[in-house]
Amino acid sequence: MEQFSPIAAIIGGAMIGLASAILWIGNGRIAGISGIFGQLLPPAKTIVWRLVFLGAMIGAAYLSATALPDLGLGGKNAEPVNLVGTPIWIAISGLLIGLGTKIGNGCTSGHGVCGLARFSLRSLIAVVIFFIVAIIVVAITGVPA
Repeated sequence: MEQFSPIAAIIGGAMIGLASAILWIGNGRIAGISGIFGQLLPPAKTIVWRLVFLGAMIGAAYLSATALPDLGLGGKNAEPVNLVGTPIWIAISGLLIGLGTKIGNGCTSGHGVCGLARFSLRSLIAVVIFFIVAIIVVAITGVPA
């Protein structure tokens, strides 16, 4: 990443924390995206709040990208970032992420944002493993995770 903006990172982190806190206080749920998304199929009894939460996340990302285009990687006129080479790697990555979140009983957002905020030892171990694997992937592939 050539243009790191600490202001954008602080604002984004604060917004993620605020959304997580609102969901926890307002609904008694942890903002683990894999769990929220995973309960859509087959539909859980509590599908409405899941759809509202996911829709709000997508809508907020769209609104912030539209209102503040300079905050993205490279600024307003930058080319889109090519994160993967072929669609097969996207499918393989998605399957591995799904398997990992199932085995780890949660995803990076659940463990990293909400679990660490609750001082969960299990979440701390999960986050350490996430970081170690990310460092290894970057070292092997040379592609930022």
